Amino acid sequence: MTKQATFTEMENGTAEDYSIIQEHTSDFAKELPDRILDHLCILKGDTGGFAVDRFTHSIQTATRAFRDGRDEEYVVCALLHDIGDTIASANHADLAATMLEPFISEKNYWIVKHHGIFQGYYFFEHMGLDKNMRDEYKGHKYWDDCAEFCEKYDQNSFDPEYDNMKLEDFEPMVRRVFAKPKNSIYKNRDY
Repeated sequence: MTKQATFTEMENGTAEDYSIIQEHTSDFAKELPDRILDHLCILKGDTGGFAVDRFTHSIQTATRAFRDGRDEEYVVCALLHDIGDTIASANHADLAATMLEPFISEKNYWIVKHHGIFQGYYFFEHMGLDKNMRDEYKGHKYWDDCAEFCEKYDQNSFDPEYDNMKLEDFEPMVRRVFAKPKNSIYKNRDY
């Protein structure tokens, strides 16, 4: 049996308790890429009415970014940008951005977080919405970057005939990006 902390209220924990917890946390964190990849696979089969399922869309978006010479972090963001679709349909971009935030740059975080409203440029008018809603962010230093992500990689990645890379091609990238937080209270600790 593994060791466990003995307290029932956090304020009563000891250094030994928190040492046990930190060991478990470290082990759990090392498995994060596996959990993320497993969750991405949940997107298989659900087309949401599109020509490809959400998994294929994610792979295709990342494939296009990779083939365009984008760096590894950007490609992983492209792969995971819609990962929240299954459990946060109304705010999937926020969920994906929150998951990625400790591990990626401010710019890539902003792109993922706002891609939903920027993607609307291509279809909102067909749903009775303002296709230019993204303009509320006009002037933001990452506006052009997010618009480019949607134009080059996201809005055009619903092609069932496209020659996609395989998930296995992206696994090492996911593992490297999620190896250690860059932007969190844990960034200077073993993770």
